[in-house]
Amino acid sequence: MGDAVADSAMDAVQRRLMFEDECILVDENDHVVGHDTKYNCHLMEKIESENLLHRAFSVFLFNSKYELLLQQRSATKVTFPLVWTNTCCSHPLYRESELIEEGALGVRNAAQRKLLDELGIVPEAVPVDAFTPLGRMLYKAPSDGKWGEHELDYLLFIVRDVKVNPNPDEVADVKYVNRDELKELLRKADAGEGGLKLSPWFRLVVDNFLLKWWEHVEKGTLLEASDMKTIHKLT
Repeated sequence: MGDAVADSAMDAVQRRLMFEDECILVDENDHVVGHDTKYNCHLMEKIESENLLHRAFSVFLFNSKYELLLQQRSATKVTFPLVWTNTCCSHPLYRESELIEEGALGVRNAAQRKLLDELGIVPEAVPVDAFTPLGRMLYKAPSDGKWGEHELDYLLFIVRDVKVNPNPDEVADVKYVNRDELKELLRKADAGEGGLKLSPWFRLVVDNFLLKWWEHVEKGTLLEASDMKTIHKLT
């Protein structure tokens, strides 16, 4: 646990999660090959030397006006603090309920758990059957010199009106955006205005899928857009 001592500056809540949470290790075809701590899975040195790849998910929650809920990650997050991103991004854990592969149920169970943890959205408001898995992407992204991501990310869409009560340990701010407001956010991030930053995985989804999928959200045809066979390798 020498690293834990070295990371004494790390927020206590984040440090506990880093060592207690076991992520699911997969190969590039999304076959489970083991598990490791959240800490090791996000250490760039380990990612590079052992090619550690873990399963993750990104939730895109829309309200009945088809606006997308965004969150700004808290200042205490170890990776990508104060960065704006999609509704909720996390990892299924190495536990029975979150390893179920049929219909990506394990990942949907994890998404329901984290929406409560991060945003105070109660499970009844986001039933697991209401999530539509639209695709999977594989990407690698350093956060700073030490930390980063190497994830096989399940992209989950859900349309529900929910009450949000953000957990300050996880979330600094939230807001709903329509497509034009999202485009303005992208412009500001690209111009470096006001220090606004977007997470690399959110940017990959925006650049490759989001606007096309948003039309399916509005038409109620999300299942037509779903492709869970392909793993998109994006950089």
